[in-house]
Amino acid sequence: MTNLFISNDKLGKVVPLLAIDRGVQKPLYQQIYEAFRTKIVHRELRPGQIVPSTRQLARELRVSRFPVLNAYAQLLAEGYFESRIGSGTFVAPSLPGEPSRPSGKSLVNTAMGLRAIATTASALPRYVSPSWSERLGPFQVGQPDLEQFPLKTWSKLVGRYSRNIRVNELQYGDAMGAEALRSAIAVYLRTSRAVQCEADQIMIVSGSQQALDIATRVLLDLGAQAWVEEPAYWLVRHVLKIAGCCAVSVPVDTEGLDVLAGIELSPKARAAFVAPSHQYPLGVTMSATRRLQLLDWAQNAGAWIIEDDYDSEYRYESPPISCLQGLDTNSRVIYIGTFSKVLFPSLRLGYIVIPPDLLERFAAVRQSMDLCPSPTNQAILTEFIREGHFARHIRKMRQVYGERRRVLVKEIERELGSSCTIVGGEAGMHLTLLINGRIKDREIAAKASARKLWLSALSLSYVGEAPHQGFVLGFGNTRVSEIPRAVRLLKELLKT
Repeated sequence: MTNLFISNDKLGKVVPLLAIDRGVQKPLYQQIYEAFRTKIVHRELRPGQIVPSTRQLARELRVSRFPVLNAYAQLLAEGYFESRIGSGTFVAPSLPGEPSRPSGKSLVNTAMGLRAIATTASALPRYVSPSWSERLGPFQVGQPDLEQFPLKTWSKLVGRYSRNIRVNELQYGDAMGAEALRSAIAVYLRTSRAVQCEADQIMIVSGSQQALDIATRVLLDLGAQAWVEEPAYWLVRHVLKIAGCCAVSVPVDTEGLDVLAGIELSPKARAAFVAPSHQYPLGVTMSATRRLQLLDWAQNAGAWIIEDDYDSEYRYESPPISCLQGLDTNSRVIYIGTFSKVLFPSLRLGYIVIPPDLLERFAAVRQSMDLCPSPTNQAILTEFIREGHFARHIRKMRQVYGERRRVLVKEIERELGSSCTIVGGEAGMHLTLLINGRIKDREIAAKASARKLWLSALSLSYVGEAPHQGFVLGFGNTRVSEIPRAVRLLKELLKT
């Protein structure tokens, strides 16, 4: 029997195609014809996909070209193949007598029998493709201005790395990440964020979401309770839900997480997930009193604090606020940061600062998930930081975002006046509008999207009943010239 794997040059893939058996009486052309037909009917070869030329296939199968020609002729006659002059032979775009495919629901319930999945996976909300995968526009949250990124500089570093890559860099790496990048990040964090850390305490991850996932896996048992800010970044709750943990919603006020309320709700919680420097979505900064209360609670309760410091680099009316981890004298804080907001989201690099006694457990859990981070972007980012491009980019973008924030606040005050209250505009790349009146923010956000205005309804960030209706407005990728029109459109929508 001959098994054949044929390279499809147009698609850049290697497709398992067919097998022939010279030991049976069935003619070769019939075996070739039936093999192709089976692959097409089973959708292993898809409509429009190119197939090998008869000459190439005969050579690979080590048979005469005549049985291949006969098989192709039959497939062409029956409508499974289509020949295009100058291009080759393809699977026909529309197939003869193709059976209708059952819906996903009927396929699962009838054709394939019982298909049970984990209860924790079933509990997650339905996946919806994120808006940024299809479109960008005014007020979209969480999006930096990618046009301002020094792409030429980055491309030069990519080229330099590619030309000088060593063979050992093709091997698996350390679960903790590249030592050079960890050292560069440690210097940056000690200098700019007052983080207490050494390079060997830093783990490189693929963004803050993986950091939250790893921390949850290491620190929390099934059924454990954890404080989560209310309102909060929605994916924190998803991480806890998939881990089988219980999220306890603790209210946030003008001083940040209400620690005393958290103690009353769940005094024996195993962890608290907080963003003390710039809470999402309200944007408040946790007061010094609350920070000390939270640290005292964690020490007395034997609990952990997961600090998400996602965009603390951008502060406009005061110097950057020192992190909570820097105040921790008992190694109770796991500090998380990301490069998605300060550089670009597809970089997929972030970091965790881990207490020394937990390093081995974090590494073991990380290894079980994906072995190690990819070395390529780590090496490029290391040079980007070492050569000063990272610091220059942050300084530049602080000016850019500061101007956008200033214009946005001015336009809101002029157009909306006393009909709303601005909160959380002192830092980061978003601010929040609390609307003073009876509105339904989700309905307005849906109407806005139809007019290319991407409002994030504040009520979506609450688990319980939202005490406020309003909108989270991102200004990271909103040009200054777009802001006045966007605010006027928001005003118009609020009147309808």
